[in-house]
Amino acid sequence: MCGRYAASKDHAELVVEFDVEVDATGEPARSVLAAPQDPPAGSPDWNMAPTKQAPVVLTRPRRGGRTDPDSAAAAAVRQLRLLSWGLVPSWAKDVKAGARMVNARAESVLAKPAFARAFARRRCLVPAAGWYEWQVSPTVTDRSGRPRRQPFYVHRGDAATLAMAGLYEFWRDPAVADPDDPAAWLTSFTILTTAAEPGLDRIHERQPLVLEPADWARWLDPAVVDPDAVADLLTGPAAGRFAAYPVDSAVNTTGNNGPGLLAPVDPAQLRGVVDPVTGEILGT
Repeated sequence: MCGRYAASKDHAELVVEFDVEVDATGEPARSVLAAPQDPPAGSPDWNMAPTKQAPVVLTRPRRGGRTDPDSAAAAAVRQLRLLSWGLVPSWAKDVKAGARMVNARAESVLAKPAFARAFARRRCLVPAAGWYEWQVSPTVTDRSGRPRRQPFYVHRGDAATLAMAGLYEFWRDPAVADPDDPAAWLTSFTILTTAAEPGLDRIHERQPLVLEPADWARWLDPAVVDPDAVADLLTGPAAGRFAAYPVDSAVNTTGNNGPGLLAPVDPAQLRGVVDPVTGEILGT
């Protein structure tokens, strides 16, 4: 799965890297959080977690899209917006459904009612510097007797920003009468995952589906409503794009943040960790 990632790029950088025409991250957007987001939504975040608002790239009409989610794409432009992580289907009774829909499996996304319509019309890209994954130790247990879990940071070997494939959805709050009130609509997203490639599968069996720049336009195009026209992208490019290394357990706590979370852990502190490249067990 992908349950935590680093969204540490500045919006101005994302606008350039993703050829964004409209930076709408300053517009009011409903959040599912009871307390203010920390760091504030839209700020660099090295520990992005579910329910937070995160920058997402999508292609939609400049105006009118919020109250007409399936409007034609004739005047669509590429936008950067803040969406809540955890997809809430349009038919959900409340926003609690999002907690169960942080990820969508690429292998079965078209068969799931919660994702199938969004896959046809509302595909997006989720920018990230990298993501975190936790490796279960085959040899060492924690104080509770459970296998020790070592966090890893995974990033592109060429240091480029990741473009994780995602889907987004609109949910209308029936308790808010005015459809033009920003609180009337929640826009949320999920990240697609696929089987982990060789090497990364020594950390975890799943990984985000990361798309290459050459595929961004087709994935984002809302005029492409035939799932078969983009289904080939669900397999992902060839293996070998990523590098991974262990990081400190401070990332386990969502309240911890900052670039220090990306620092490699001292090898002397590793216990029962499997090297993703060689398969060697480090530490005892």
